[in-house]
Amino acid sequence: MKPAAFEYHAPGTVEESVHLLAELGDEAKLIAGGQSLMPMLSLRLAVFEHLVDLRRVTGLRGIERRDGVVWVGAATTQAKIERSAELAETVPLLARATPLIGHFQIRNRGTLGGSLAHADAAAEYPAVALTLDAEFEAVSPRGSRTIRAAEFFTGLWSTALDEDEVLTGITFPVRTARSGFAIEELARRHGDFAIAGATIAVELDDVDRVARCAIGLFGLGPSAWRAHALEEALTGRAAADIVAADVGRDAVAPLDSVPSDLHGPAAYRTRVGAAMVARAWQRAVEEARHG
Repeated sequence: MKPAAFEYHAPGTVEESVHLLAELGDEAKLIAGGQSLMPMLSLRLAVFEHLVDLRRVTGLRGIERRDGVVWVGAATTQAKIERSAELAETVPLLARATPLIGHFQIRNRGTLGGSLAHADAAAEYPAVALTLDAEFEAVSPRGSRTIRAAEFFTGLWSTALDEDEVLTGITFPVRTARSGFAIEELARRHGDFAIAGATIAVELDDVDRVARCAIGLFGLGPSAWRAHALEEALTGRAAADIVAADVGRDAVAPLDSVPSDLHGPAAYRTRVGAAMVARAWQRAVEEARHG
Protein backbone atom coordinates (compact mmCIF):
# COMPACT_ATOMS: atom_id res chain seq x y z
CA MET A 1 0.00 0.00 0.00
CA LYS A 2 0.95 3.65 -0.31
CA PRO A 3 0.38 6.51 2.13
CA ALA A 4 -2.69 8.68 1.74
CA ALA A 5 -1.96 12.03 0.07
CA PHE A 6 -0.36 14.66 2.29
CA GLU A 7 1.26 18.07 1.95
CA TYR A 8 4.99 18.09 2.63
CA HIS A 9 6.78 20.82 4.61
CA ALA A 10 10.55 21.16 5.11
CA PRO A 11 11.29 24.02 7.53
CA GLY A 12 14.86 25.11 8.16
CA THR A 13 14.64 26.15 11.82
CA VAL A 14 12.98 25.03 15.02
CA GLU A 15 10.98 28.28 15.09
CA GLU A 16 9.54 27.58 11.63
CA SER A 17 8.70 24.03 12.70
CA VAL A 18 6.77 24.95 15.82
CA HIS A 19 4.86 27.71 14.06
CA LEU A 20 3.85 25.25 11.35
CA LEU A 21 2.62 22.84 14.00
CA ALA A 22 0.69 25.59 15.74
CA GLU A 23 -0.89 26.67 12.47
CA LEU A 24 -1.77 23.20 11.18
CA GLY A 25 -2.89 21.68 14.50
CA ASP A 26 -3.67 17.98 14.75
CA GLU A 27 -3.69 17.64 10.96
CA ALA A 28 0.13 17.76 11.01
CA LYS A 29 2.74 15.21 12.05
CA LEU A 30 6.48 15.62 12.55
CA ILE A 31 8.79 13.21 10.73
CA ALA A 32 12.43 12.73 11.70
CA GLY A 33 14.09 9.54 10.39
CA GLY A 34 10.73 8.09 9.39
CA GLN A 35 11.62 4.52 10.35
CA SER A 36 8.49 4.14 12.49
CA LEU A 37 6.15 6.63 10.87
CA MET A 38 6.57 5.69 7.20
CA PRO A 39 5.52 2.03 7.64
CA MET A 40 2.45 3.21 9.57
CA LEU A 41 1.59 5.70 6.83
CA SER A 42 2.17 3.12 4.09
CA LEU A 43 -0.15 0.66 5.80
CA ARG A 44 -2.59 3.53 6.46
CA LEU A 45 -2.52 2.81 10.15
CA ALA A 46 -1.98 6.57 10.43
CA VAL A 47 -3.19 9.35 8.14
CA PHE A 48 -2.11 13.02 8.28
CA GLU A 49 -2.81 15.86 5.90
CA HIS A 50 0.58 17.48 6.54
CA LEU A 51 4.06 16.09 7.23
CA VAL A 52 6.65 18.44 8.73
CA ASP A 53 10.13 17.08 7.95
CA LEU A 54 12.85 17.93 10.49
CA ARG A 55 15.84 16.78 8.43
CA ARG A 56 16.79 20.32 7.34
CA VAL A 57 16.29 21.91 10.75
CA THR A 58 19.56 23.19 12.16
CA GLY A 59 20.66 22.66 15.75
CA LEU A 60 19.00 19.29 16.28
CA ARG A 61 22.07 17.09 15.78
CA GLY A 62 25.20 16.50 17.77
CA ILE A 63 26.69 15.10 20.96
CA GLU A 64 28.05 17.57 23.52
CA ARG A 65 29.47 17.31 27.05
CA ARG A 66 27.87 19.98 29.26
CA ASP A 67 28.50 20.44 33.01
CA GLY A 68 28.13 16.86 34.20
CA VAL A 69 25.68 15.78 31.52
CA VAL A 70 25.82 14.80 27.87
CA TRP A 71 23.42 16.51 25.46
CA VAL A 72 22.34 14.55 22.39
CA GLY A 73 20.38 16.34 19.68
CA ALA A 74 16.99 14.83 18.97
CA ALA A 75 17.78 14.40 15.26
CA THR A 76 21.09 12.63 15.93
CA THR A 77 20.99 9.31 14.12
CA GLN A 78 21.19 6.03 15.95
CA ALA A 79 24.19 5.11 13.79
CA LYS A 80 26.10 8.14 15.07
CA ILE A 81 25.22 7.23 18.65
CA GLU A 82 26.39 3.68 18.02
CA ARG A 83 29.78 4.91 16.71
CA SER A 84 30.34 7.58 19.36
CA ALA A 85 33.35 6.92 21.60
CA GLU A 86 32.18 9.79 23.81
CA LEU A 87 28.85 8.09 24.54
CA ALA A 88 30.45 4.68 24.99
CA GLU A 89 32.49 6.20 27.82
CA THR A 90 30.04 8.65 29.39
CA VAL A 91 26.59 7.12 28.74
CA PRO A 92 27.36 3.44 28.13
CA LEU A 93 23.79 2.22 28.55
CA LEU A 94 22.65 4.37 25.61
CA ALA A 95 25.56 3.14 23.49
CA ARG A 96 24.93 -0.52 24.35
CA ALA A 97 21.21 -0.35 23.64
CA THR A 98 21.66 1.11 20.16
CA PRO A 99 22.94 -1.99 18.28
CA LEU A 100 19.80 -3.84 19.40
CA ILE A 101 17.58 -1.44 17.42
CA GLY A 102 16.48 -2.92 14.10
CA HIS A 103 19.25 -3.29 11.52
CA PHE A 104 22.03 -0.96 10.43
CA GLN A 105 19.94 0.42 7.57
CA ILE A 106 17.30 1.49 10.08
CA ARG A 107 19.89 2.98 12.42
CA ASN A 108 21.38 4.99 9.55
CA ARG A 109 18.10 6.93 9.28
CA GLY A 110 16.40 6.46 12.62
CA THR A 111 16.97 9.15 15.25
CA LEU A 112 17.12 9.28 19.02
CA GLY A 113 14.31 11.82 19.29
CA GLY A 114 12.15 10.02 16.77
CA SER A 115 12.30 6.77 18.72
CA LEU A 116 11.63 8.49 22.05
CA ALA A 117 8.72 10.56 20.70
CA HIS A 118 7.22 7.45 19.09
CA ALA A 119 7.23 5.84 22.57
CA ASP A 120 6.84 2.22 21.53
CA ALA A 121 6.44 -0.01 24.57
CA ALA A 122 8.93 -2.57 23.23
CA ALA A 123 11.60 -0.06 22.15
CA GLU A 124 14.95 0.19 23.89
CA TYR A 125 15.48 3.96 24.05
CA PRO A 126 12.47 4.83 26.26
CA ALA A 127 13.63 2.32 28.87
CA VAL A 128 17.17 3.70 28.69
CA ALA A 129 15.92 7.26 29.16
CA LEU A 130 13.81 6.24 32.15
CA THR A 131 16.62 4.25 33.75
CA LEU A 132 19.11 7.11 33.41
CA ASP A 133 16.66 9.84 34.51
CA ALA A 134 17.19 11.67 31.22
CA GLU A 135 15.66 15.08 30.60
CA PHE A 136 13.90 16.15 27.39
CA GLU A 137 14.13 19.63 25.90
CA ALA A 138 11.03 20.75 23.99
CA VAL A 139 10.27 23.98 22.15
CA SER A 140 6.88 25.46 21.25
CA PRO A 141 5.60 28.95 20.30
CA ARG A 142 5.33 29.55 24.06
CA GLY A 143 9.06 28.97 24.61
CA SER A 144 11.15 26.04 25.81
CA ARG A 145 10.67 23.62 28.68
CA THR A 146 12.36 20.57 30.19
CA ILE A 147 10.45 17.34 30.77
CA ARG A 148 11.76 14.62 33.08
CA ALA A 149 11.80 11.12 31.62
CA ALA A 150 9.51 9.95 34.42
CA GLU A 151 6.87 12.39 33.15
CA PHE A 152 7.52 12.11 29.42
CA PHE A 153 6.02 8.70 28.59
CA THR A 154 2.30 8.68 29.25
CA GLY A 155 1.15 5.46 27.56
CA LEU A 156 1.33 3.39 24.40
CA TRP A 157 2.69 5.66 21.62
CA SER A 158 1.87 8.61 23.85
CA THR A 159 4.07 11.29 25.41
CA ALA A 160 3.75 14.57 27.30
CA LEU A 161 4.71 16.58 24.19
CA ASP A 162 2.05 19.07 23.13
CA GLU A 163 0.87 19.10 19.52
CA ASP A 164 2.89 22.21 18.74
CA GLU A 165 6.10 21.13 20.49
CA VAL A 166 9.32 19.92 18.90
CA LEU A 167 11.71 17.72 20.84
CA THR A 168 15.12 19.35 20.38
CA GLY A 169 17.50 17.40 22.62
CA ILE A 170 17.93 14.94 25.45
CA THR A 171 20.42 15.20 28.32
CA PHE A 172 21.88 12.19 30.12
CA PRO A 173 23.95 12.19 33.32
CA VAL A 174 27.61 11.22 32.90
CA ARG A 175 28.51 7.88 34.47
CA THR A 176 30.09 8.05 37.90
CA ALA A 177 32.83 5.99 39.54
CA ARG A 178 31.95 2.43 40.58
CA SER A 179 28.90 2.32 38.34
CA GLY A 180 27.72 -0.44 36.04
CA PHE A 181 25.15 -0.66 33.28
CA ALA A 182 23.51 -3.46 31.32
CA ILE A 183 20.69 -4.11 28.90
CA GLU A 184 19.24 -7.53 28.16
CA GLU A 185 16.38 -8.44 25.85
CA LEU A 186 14.86 -11.44 24.16
CA ALA A 187 13.64 -11.12 20.57
CA ARG A 188 12.63 -13.79 18.06
CA ARG A 189 15.29 -12.52 15.66
CA HIS A 190 17.98 -9.89 15.98
CA GLY A 191 16.40 -6.56 15.09
CA ASP A 192 12.86 -7.56 16.04
CA PHE A 193 11.09 -5.73 18.84
CA ALA A 194 11.78 -7.33 22.19
CA ILE A 195 9.39 -9.81 23.74
CA ALA A 196 10.75 -8.51 27.03
CA GLY A 197 13.79 -6.56 28.10
CA ALA A 198 15.51 -4.90 31.03
CA THR A 199 17.86 -1.97 31.58
CA ILE A 200 19.92 -1.69 34.77
CA ALA A 201 22.09 1.04 36.26
CA VAL A 202 23.92 0.38 39.55
CA GLU A 203 26.34 2.45 41.62
CA LEU A 204 28.25 0.86 44.50
CA ASP A 205 29.91 2.58 47.43
CA ASP A 206 33.44 1.85 48.68
CA VAL A 207 32.35 -1.27 50.56
CA ASP A 208 30.20 -2.69 47.74
CA ARG A 209 26.83 -1.59 49.07
CA VAL A 210 24.25 -0.40 46.54
CA ALA A 211 24.43 3.39 46.66
CA ARG A 212 21.93 3.88 43.84
CA CYS A 213 20.19 1.66 41.33
CA ALA A 214 17.62 1.89 38.56
CA ILE A 215 15.68 -0.99 37.02
CA GLY A 216 13.82 -0.42 33.75
CA LEU A 217 11.50 -2.83 31.93
CA PHE A 218 10.25 -2.77 28.34
CA GLY A 219 7.95 -4.95 26.27
CA LEU A 220 5.91 -5.77 29.38
CA GLY A 221 3.20 -3.11 29.36
CA PRO A 222 1.84 -0.09 27.50
CA SER A 223 5.09 1.83 28.09
CA ALA A 224 8.55 1.43 29.57
CA TRP A 225 8.46 1.14 33.35
CA ARG A 226 10.70 1.69 36.39
CA ALA A 227 10.67 -0.62 39.42
CA HIS A 228 10.95 2.21 41.95
CA ALA A 229 9.83 0.25 45.01
CA LEU A 230 12.36 -2.49 44.35
CA GLU A 231 15.12 0.06 43.74
CA GLU A 232 14.43 1.60 47.14
CA ALA A 233 14.49 -1.81 48.80
CA LEU A 234 17.86 -2.69 47.25
CA THR A 235 19.57 0.60 48.05
CA GLY A 236 21.93 0.27 51.01
CA ARG A 237 22.22 -3.51 50.79
CA ALA A 238 25.52 -5.32 50.23
CA ALA A 239 25.74 -6.32 46.57
CA ALA A 240 27.06 -9.76 47.53
CA ASP A 241 23.89 -10.47 49.52
CA ILE A 242 21.53 -9.70 46.63
CA VAL A 243 20.44 -12.69 44.53
CA ALA A 244 19.95 -11.71 40.89
CA ALA A 245 17.08 -14.16 40.40
CA ASP A 246 15.25 -12.55 43.32
CA VAL A 247 15.70 -9.13 41.75
CA GLY A 248 14.18 -10.43 38.52
CA ARG A 249 11.22 -12.02 40.30
CA ASP A 250 10.51 -8.94 42.39
CA ALA A 251 10.87 -6.57 39.43
CA VAL A 252 8.05 -8.16 37.44
CA ALA A 253 5.80 -9.01 40.41
CA PRO A 254 3.86 -5.68 40.36
CA LEU A 255 3.11 -5.81 36.62
CA ASP A 256 -0.60 -6.13 35.88
CA SER A 257 -0.87 -5.25 32.19
CA VAL A 258 1.60 -7.60 30.49
CA PRO A 259 0.34 -8.18 26.92
CA SER A 260 -0.51 -11.51 25.34
CA ASP A 261 0.03 -11.77 21.59
CA LEU A 262 1.38 -14.04 18.86
CA HIS A 263 4.83 -13.95 20.47
CA GLY A 264 3.54 -15.50 23.67
CA PRO A 265 1.06 -15.21 26.54
CA ALA A 266 1.49 -12.79 29.42
CA ALA A 267 2.85 -15.48 31.74
CA TYR A 268 5.64 -16.30 29.27
CA ARG A 269 6.57 -12.65 28.80
CA THR A 270 6.64 -12.19 32.56
CA ARG A 271 9.04 -15.12 33.03
CA VAL A 272 11.24 -13.79 30.24
CA GLY A 273 11.21 -10.34 31.81
CA ALA A 274 12.34 -11.73 35.16
CA ALA A 275 15.20 -13.58 33.49
CA MET A 276 16.28 -10.45 31.59
CA VAL A 277 16.31 -8.39 34.80
CA ALA A 278 18.38 -11.05 36.58
CA ARG A 279 20.95 -11.23 33.80
CA ALA A 280 21.23 -7.47 33.48
CA TRP A 281 21.52 -6.99 37.25
CA GLN A 282 24.35 -9.51 37.48
CA ARG A 283 26.26 -7.89 34.62
CA ALA A 284 25.78 -4.35 35.90
CA VAL A 285 26.94 -5.21 39.43
CA GLU A 286 29.97 -7.01 38.06
CA GLU A 287 30.91 -3.96 36.02
CA ALA A 288 30.42 -1.66 39.00
CA ARG A 289 32.76 -3.85 41.06
CA HIS A 290 35.51 -4.40 38.54
CA GLY A 291 35.00 -1.96 35.68
